[in-house]
Amino acid sequence: MSEAVLIRGRHVLTSAAPESYTDGAVRLSEGRITHVGAYRDLAARFPGHPVHGGPNDIVTPGFVNAHGHFSEALLAGMAEQYELNAWIRALIAPVAPHLRREDAYVGTLLAGIQMLHSGVTLVNDMFVCDPVGPEPVTPGVVQALDELGLRGVVAFGAGDARPGVERAALVREHEELERAAAASRLCRFRVGITVVSAQSPELFDQSVRMAVDGGHGAHLHLHEVREEAVEVRARHGSSAVEYCADRGLFDAPVLAAHCVWNSRRDMALLAEHGVGVAHNPVANMVLGSGVCPLPELRELGVEVGIGVDGAASNDRQDMTEAIKATVLLQRVHHLRASAMSARDAFRMATIGGARALGMGAEVGSLEPGKAADVVVLDGDSPALANVHDPVQSVVYCAGPREVKEVWVDGRQVVAGGEAVSVRPADVVARSRDAAASLVRRSGLHDLSLLAGTGGPS
Repeated sequence: MSEAVLIRGRHVLTSAAPESYTDGAVRLSEGRITHVGAYRDLAARFPGHPVHGGPNDIVTPGFVNAHGHFSEALLAGMAEQYELNAWIRALIAPVAPHLRREDAYVGTLLAGIQMLHSGVTLVNDMFVCDPVGPEPVTPGVVQALDELGLRGVVAFGAGDARPGVERAALVREHEELERAAAASRLCRFRVGITVVSAQSPELFDQSVRMAVDGGHGAHLHLHEVREEAVEVRARHGSSAVEYCADRGLFDAPVLAAHCVWNSRRDMALLAEHGVGVAHNPVANMVLGSGVCPLPELRELGVEVGIGVDGAASNDRQDMTEAIKATVLLQRVHHLRASAMSARDAFRMATIGGARALGMGAEVGSLEPGKAADVVVLDGDSPALANVHDPVQSVVYCAGPREVKEVWVDGRQVVAGGEAVSVRPADVVARSRDAAASLVRRSGLHDLSLLAGTGGPS
């Protein structure tokens, strides 16, 4: 059982009401937040508690990475020359049959360390692979998250469009991941659907039944690129959003990643059914996919979180970068500095992401009764030496170097800027062998992918 502690900051940003405390503190006990208030009052009330943080620090809720792919963790820095569909054919499809449980485990450790170092306490992951061997792949994700102490919503991204993939094997992979998550302290399971066009109608209906009848909810990509929207309409006579609504998927809790190419009706359907959206600004820019209509979605009441996405589409697994890019992309797209504010992005990265995942009552803000997921940013770092507006300082100034402490479920998982439960140097060394082997098995070593040249523009 974790000990009771006080976490102190010059600024405590709650993502709740009131939105901040000056010279405040948060009390953690038995995995929960019990008190939030003035440091002087809490220190007097609990004089024997260890005190973490400091008088110049900024304390925030843990960041929610609303969408990612640990399946891509060993593929950073490749294939920059492709848009999404060509990128899938050139990189993701060749790798998918060759991912093994060891790759899932090591890759999740590698990417998870980066996420912890950028203040993430909850990640919503979709592991995309073609399960062709006898051993399930995705439980390696849960094993690594448990070792890191990182909270996870885990899904297997199933699709039967590629040849050689059997539907029964896909269902078994779902079941094995569900079993692993059920045995985990910090993980829960969702049904993964890569994209509507990657599933036969039969598999999609089976996914709907698992998501709805099993009470798990679903995680999928929706309207990431214009080609997807055109393809689904040509095949089914409706948009992908309409298809999901008509076939009953939205009867379950759903997190939809991207949602870039929406009609007004699509956005209204998302709002009507309470579908959460994960915005992935850096990945959308890397792949040239487009700009998510955040103002329109949020005006309709859609809960939107921020995602880092996978290491093959956003090579750096850095939540602070994604938060800042969320603001800047909207401003340059709309040519208005008022298109999005730092406070908008901060709320999306915390309570907005939690609500998009249907977990707003549990995490996402610093309030008594919620899970003790807390981040301390180093107020003595050069980047945070002069804090005039703490929210703007978090969004525009802070990076992984400023993340000093991270707590998940009341346990400290980052101390002094380093992950506590694993040795990053050991993970890095182990990942090099795993990545080299995966590239060889997938046949990528003969391609121009590593140099980033020679593909379509």
